[in-house]
Amino acid sequence: MQDQESQPPKHSELASFGEDLRREREIRGISLKEISDATKISKRFLEQIEKNDYRTLPAPVFTRGFVREYSRYLGLNAEEMVSRYNHAAAGDDRIEKTAHLDRLVQPEIEMGPPRKKGIPPPYARIDRNLIAAVVIALALAAVIWWAVQHKRGAAKVEATPAAPVMAPAAPQPSPSETSQQTPDDTLKLEIDVTGNSWVVLEADGAVIVNDEMKKGDRRTLEAKEKFRFRTVGNGAGLVLTLNGLRLPPLGTQGEVVTDRVFDRDALQELRSNEPRTET
Repeated sequence: MQDQESQPPKHSELASFGEDLRREREIRGISLKEISDATKISKRFLEQIEKNDYRTLPAPVFTRGFVREYSRYLGLNAEEMVSRYNHAAAGDDRIEKTAHLDRLVQPEIEMGPPRKKGIPPPYARIDRNLIAAVVIALALAAVIWWAVQHKRGAAKVEATPAAPVMAPAAPQPSPSETSQQTPDDTLKLEIDVTGNSWVVLEADGAVIVNDEMKKGDRRTLEAKEKFRFRTVGNGAGLVLTLNGLRLPPLGTQGEVVTDRVFDRDALQELRSNEPRTET
């Protein structure tokens, strides 16, 4: 009797599993709707996973797929989280009843449907030697075009007469000024981390940072059009410089900041607000 009373209640680990997923999501500032839209999993199922209401979820063979996609979106180890779910929900007798479905479904996912015999598609009937010949011909044409353009450019330089009078040389910028100059066609963002913060940052629509940045870290990133901070877990933890100009703080200590964009318009506004020195 004492052994039975000392045993932990069933599914106590399942409760910890759902709470851990919810905590990881909230740390990243991601909503359930965002995960549902990206993974096409019903928001109701995601809520039931976080609330550990596994009895109302579909059979475990499907719930495991939900857990896997949920974990991948958060940047967690998906297979490790599925293993935790299997261990936590071991009391659900539906796992044993549907375990054979994993063996039936998984090979079909990996190998795909069986190929049907018959007439091959048109692209399969094209002679590969013909394709290789076309590729080689295009490469030769590109080389010839480049050589012609290069030759014309060299001829124009030789034909240009030298200027009779040399204009005064413009003053050279100091080394400090040269280090701050950035071409107009490039946005350069410098990040100095003064306090630990979870950061999700995009450059021209592609995610380039999705991690916790530690105090003392320093990053220099470039983009063509814009930077977008999807999530910053500590608004006062980042000091930002855009093309040599200091940006105002994103927020206060511990404040979660979302959807903050810095593009060419923001750079132009910084330059217009920069104090001018009178000569």
